[in-house]
Amino acid sequence: MKITVDADIELLPFLRQNFPTSSSNKLRKMLTTGRVNVNNVTIHKAKYSLRKNDVVEISKKSSKSKKSSNELSINNLKIDLIYEDESILIVEKPPKVLSVATDKLESNTLHSKCVDYLKQADSKGWAYIVHRLDKETSGIMLLAKHKAAKNYLQQQFAERLVYRIYHALVEGIPNMKSGTVTQFLIEDKHLNIKPSSRSNNNAKEAITHWEVLSSNSESSIIRVMIETGRRHQIRMAMKSLGHPIVGDTVHGAQTDPFSRICLHATSLEFLHPQTDEPVRFESTQPFTTL
Repeated sequence: MKITVDADIELLPFLRQNFPTSSSNKLRKMLTTGRVNVNNVTIHKAKYSLRKNDVVEISKKSSKSKKSSNELSINNLKIDLIYEDESILIVEKPPKVLSVATDKLESNTLHSKCVDYLKQADSKGWAYIVHRLDKETSGIMLLAKHKAAKNYLQQQFAERLVYRIYHALVEGIPNMKSGTVTQFLIEDKHLNIKPSSRSNNNAKEAITHWEVLSSNSESSIIRVMIETGRRHQIRMAMKSLGHPIVGDTVHGAQTDPFSRICLHATSLEFLHPQTDEPVRFESTQPFTTL
């Protein structure tokens, strides 16, 4: 589909004019997936300035379109590929899979499989770690495909600009419907996570906001938003409330009916490294109350 521009205008407003039934998120996705060309050049920036008589072409599919999710697997365990473009890769990590190797002998990690996947299309392809999920946690994970994207995204995490939502199934029913847990956590020489105090120079602040979504007599579904990204942060926060995550026997859970810790990363929102526009990716939480 080709459209000739009849007056100077920025690209995103132009797309809104010509696709009035499409949401802003859908229009931005057209940009990030490489579907928008101006005068035969692919443009990703929403604020790109169009000039009169420019020709905007919308392709049906990006040349960098999403590949089949069955190309990523760890020991026959499928990893869903949620989204891919020239700069980022969004995948859904299964539980009990390491995000990245902790020593050179570990090859069955999410990172290594993403690298293998990208090298299928380009022998020089690489996946750069932007953030991590604990081994027992499932859900959305973001990787970068080049160093500039990695640096830009990691800066957002460092400045607490990334909006991260998790869902957890916890034991029992919290007394309050919502709240915030602020802790200072430390990792001991055995790699165990323990609460500490602000005065400990080695302790790291962990801020966890939570809200009860549903509950029964035995368990509750909790929506969690984290400002910081500390190892075991949500697990420690739920333990401090007296309602450990189902399956988290390390932190006090009495039940483990699913043979896993019931914590899932459901939403991730950040500024895209190509367009500098907000993008959000979501995953359905897999838990129901006991």
